Amino acid sequence: MADIRSFDDMKEAGFGDFVQLLKPRVMSLVVFTALVGLLVAPVHLHPVVGFAAILFIALGAGASGALNMWWDADIDAIMRRTKSRPVPAGKVEAGEALGIGLALSGISVVMLALATNILAGALLAFTIFFYAVVYSMWLKRSTPQNIVIGGAAGAFPPMIGWVAATGYISVEACLMFMLIFMWTPPHFWALALFMNEDYSQAGVPMLTVTHGKKSTRKHIILYTIALVPFAIATAFTSIGGPIYLAVAVVLNAEFLRGAYRIWRRDEDQAAADKYKVEKSVFRFSLLYLFLHFGALLAEAALRPYGFGGW
Repeated sequence: MADIRSFDDMKEAGFGDFVQLLKPRVMSLVVFTALVGLLVAPVHLHPVVGFAAILFIALGAGASGALNMWWDADIDAIMRRTKSRPVPAGKVEAGEALGIGLALSGISVVMLALATNILAGALLAFTIFFYAVVYSMWLKRSTPQNIVIGGAAGAFPPMIGWVAATGYISVEACLMFMLIFMWTPPHFWALALFMNEDYSQAGVPMLTVTHGKKSTRKHIILYTIALVPFAIATAFTSIGGPIYLAVAVVLNAEFLRGAYRIWRRDEDQAAADKYKVEKSVFRFSLLYLFLHFGALLAEAALRPYGFGGW
């Protein structure tokens, strides 16, 4: 749980520190996937309503980030990747992070429900709860399946965007959810392979810590194989089309190739080149997700001109 620092230990916080509290890099991915979910839906929202929906979804993502930083301040202070975050760095008090997280949670959920519909607000509320409580407070410190189950929190935004526009959950929304949900484990396990020391020192039971790197490499390729059908299936729904299919085939072939290379490597090889392959696959995985959703956006943009869709 967060370490509450005394007032004397705190450094003066600037505006940028409070922005960082909301995890802007994670928020950008949430906003993009939610925006795609909203724009590919078969309903045209008024631009003002659409903007409001994305704004409140973004605030919900920021609330989740603030609550996570409040709770994880103790382990964030140990890990190199996170020790400069506002709370462990002593720039923002833990209590402030908690207060901001709770306030933004309430505002974002209520306002999204009022701006769009109750189901969208309920999904946003569940997403915040899942990330802050189920993942951060429970799964992250108790099971190596933390990323597998916890990945649901990051997979909800496109579904929320879709529901904000339509008022219902569809096959298309579920496939967008599954694309992110199945992508999350190999994405984070690739990171864990070269950041394992951080997780070990912090006592986080990442798969690399509990089952070793060899097992993690095997899990990466298995989950990547399981991801492919969901990514390809999306092409044959109302939001897919030839553009998306072509992009998905190329991206999944490359992701499978990267996962195979990771699986075939041993630790001596990886250590010798400072995990060059693992880092490359991790970076590509970010591009993988962005381009899949970008292709869905392209299909929606071109469909009125007769180029998108089947």
